[in-house]
Amino acid sequence: MGMEHLSIDPLTELRRRRSAKWRTFPEDVLPLPVAEMDFPLAEPVAKVLREAIDRSDTGYAAPTPDLAEAVRNYAWRSWRWGIGDGCIRTVADVGIGIVEVLRRIVGAGDRVVISPPVYEPFSWWVREVGAHVVEAPLAEGPGGWRLDLDALERAFSAGATAYLLCNPHNPMGLVHGRDDLKALADLADKYGVHVLSDEIHAPLVLPGAEFVPFLSVSDEARRRGFAFLSASKGWNLAGLKAAAVITADPAPKRYVDRLPPHSLYRTGHLGVLATVAAFNDSGPWLADVMDTLDHNRRLLDDLLTELLPAVRYRMPQAGFLAWLDFRALGWGDDPSAHILDAARVALNAGHRYGTSGNGWARLNFGCSPQTLTEAITRIAAAS
Repeated sequence: MGMEHLSIDPLTELRRRRSAKWRTFPEDVLPLPVAEMDFPLAEPVAKVLREAIDRSDTGYAAPTPDLAEAVRNYAWRSWRWGIGDGCIRTVADVGIGIVEVLRRIVGAGDRVVISPPVYEPFSWWVREVGAHVVEAPLAEGPGGWRLDLDALERAFSAGATAYLLCNPHNPMGLVHGRDDLKALADLADKYGVHVLSDEIHAPLVLPGAEFVPFLSVSDEARRRGFAFLSASKGWNLAGLKAAAVITADPAPKRYVDRLPPHSLYRTGHLGVLATVAAFNDSGPWLADVMDTLDHNRRLLDDLLTELLPAVRYRMPQAGFLAWLDFRALGWGDDPSAHILDAARVALNAGHRYGTSGNGWARLNFGCSPQTLTEAITRIAAAS
């Protein structure tokens, strides 16, 4: 287990951090919403950043092939996914990459489909480009959540320009299976829909699940698809601003080639350096993080079973986010408000992920087992 390797700072030390997770709430609140992890930086990443600071090397990102090479090598090592030459474009972050591609493919009033409950900014990005959000919610069956292919076909056939795929799917850590992704690609091809696949959580797919890159599943997927990958979630680099847009066919590549040539300079130079170090040299650190997350998702299951048996929880297959159903406790559409007030634990409000999230909340377990235990103990005491 990686628990011995990852020495997680105590809360007193973590509270010295100046990022959003640590500056949004008062000191007496355990902050478990913002998708930042509490783990120390991977040493190869810290080293490259320290060396840059020592050189006073904080200028513009340089147009080098380093980031594309790092992404290509990582994708091949991790998933046997071969990405072609010239098919990787650097952007500032996944959100900006998706917005910039959407600007090229949708017009005002076009329809863009999403599958709630899904990462809240998906709907912001669609509205930012003047398009309409159409919901094709995930289906929840006895085996868990999955894409609702019938709902997607209804939405696509009614006239949609694009679909935002979350792969793995945030907030519930769902890893989409190959068959569902192939079926999605077939529908997209049939109805002429572009698929933008946000694969930011892909490096964090936990034991027992297998990540399938959307562009790897079929010719149809390659013809209709764009993938977006970053080290920001896996290695906790969200503030450093570097990501990649990936294509695998000349048709989608033409849109990416039309991104403004100066978009590279919106990328953080330190972000590029850190991303290259993450993908190339920080695998052992990531393995320790995965051990810790695997341990924590099980610990959360044990804690809820013992202390809050009315809360429904399905262990995520990826990432460090848990999607919790508090409806049986009668804490209303936004249980996170009651939890913040009564337990001094901050979670994300489930209703922000779509109406199907009413009564749910999202918890970040990318923390120490002690913090996680304390959080569930506090919430149980408030019930």
